[in-house]
Amino acid sequence: MKQIILAVATCMTMTLVAVAQEIEYTGVRIFDPAVRSLQVAPESNPYLPPVIIMGSDDRINVSFDILDYDVHYLRYSVYHCDAQWHPSQLVESEWVGGFNQADITDYAQSQATFTHYFNYRFSLPNDDMQLLLSGNYLLRVYEQDDPDKILLQTRFSVCENRVGVQASVTSRTDYDYNGEHQQVDITLNYKPGTIMDPYGEVTTIVTQNTRTDNEVTLRAPMSVGVGTITYDHLPQLIFRAGNEYRRFETVFQHSLNMGVSAIEYFEPYYHATLYRDEPRFDKEYLYDQTQHGRFTIRNAEEDDSRTESDYMVTHFTLDTGGPLSGGNIFLEGEFAHGYPAQQVLMQYDQSMGCYACDILLKQGAYNYQYLWVPDGTNIGHTDVIDGDKYQTINNYYIRVYDRPSGERYDRLVGFGITRSGT
Repeated sequence: MKQIILAVATCMTMTLVAVAQEIEYTGVRIFDPAVRSLQVAPESNPYLPPVIIMGSDDRINVSFDILDYDVHYLRYSVYHCDAQWHPSQLVESEWVGGFNQADITDYAQSQATFTHYFNYRFSLPNDDMQLLLSGNYLLRVYEQDDPDKILLQTRFSVCENRVGVQASVTSRTDYDYNGEHQQVDITLNYKPGTIMDPYGEVTTIVTQNTRTDNEVTLRAPMSVGVGTITYDHLPQLIFRAGNEYRRFETVFQHSLNMGVSAIEYFEPYYHATLYRDEPRFDKEYLYDQTQHGRFTIRNAEEDDSRTESDYMVTHFTLDTGGPLSGGNIFLEGEFAHGYPAQQVLMQYDQSMGCYACDILLKQGAYNYQYLWVPDGTNIGHTDVIDGDKYQTINNYYIRVYDRPSGERYDRLVGFGITRSGT
């Protein structure tokens, strides 16, 4: 009997080591340049982060294209992660019911487009794959006949929803009053006795819009009451206010769209040239209703945007009056997530006298902004290009994780949303 137990324990340890070795990076990443237009969102609302409530009817929808004349036969697997997106020290059978690989059977070829592609989509959980635990999940898509060839990986979360999240945003901060910053305050409500050590077992993470570079992780609350945890007036929760996202649309192929100065066809692609942008840090705040960094695939001239939307080389230009030193300018928005940094880097073009970046994007409505990343850092600043305006409408997403003493994984127990300016 001891030999059997030892063999099982050894097998479990080997599995955990194999998973840890296999996953070295858990961020959203597109590994194959043919993969485009990755979108991951709840089925109930495509404009929210990919978080669903455990036991509900909601599902995570995943959609993407592969630019190719031939269909690819694909599979996917999921991996449980902790609050910081490191692989959990669990056995695969603990987090997934059924086999941890499933075929993507819903795919369709593009119709009457210059760019040939196949669109793939699927939803989780499903009959082939059940999610047994709350928390963070890394999802990987790969070729059926070559599991080692990972085409893309992305993230989603499952929440138990047993901790209530109340939050507010104010422009009255210790840095300034109605200036360039926004302060987030949070109160968590839970049933007494369900969290035994609020100071030691709870991790709260706050995200501004679609960004991950400036996420804030909170380990210790400001104060604790009976059934409450409060993060109030913390300097860590003072965010740069930023500015409203810039917008453009390419929903029409044969007429101009919002933010587009020209649409032309040069084999093999359509080309959409956006109006030249200028810095806004020194301009008055102007409200604009946006998708807070997200994008929507849409062709207004056809019936099925999924397969009848074409791809356009989209030309971004930014006039800063000359090259800037000490850092780099990057495009930021959901559409840019997962691509190598070089693809969304604005490079100064001497002949044009401005910064420029060209990206192949599917027809639709897009939000974007410019982030200045100082040399030697990986956190973007909005103040240099787009400016920080306290009136800016930002969404703040709050995830609450609980890991009691002796537990082997981080449970996602609460999720909330608050918005500035409301």
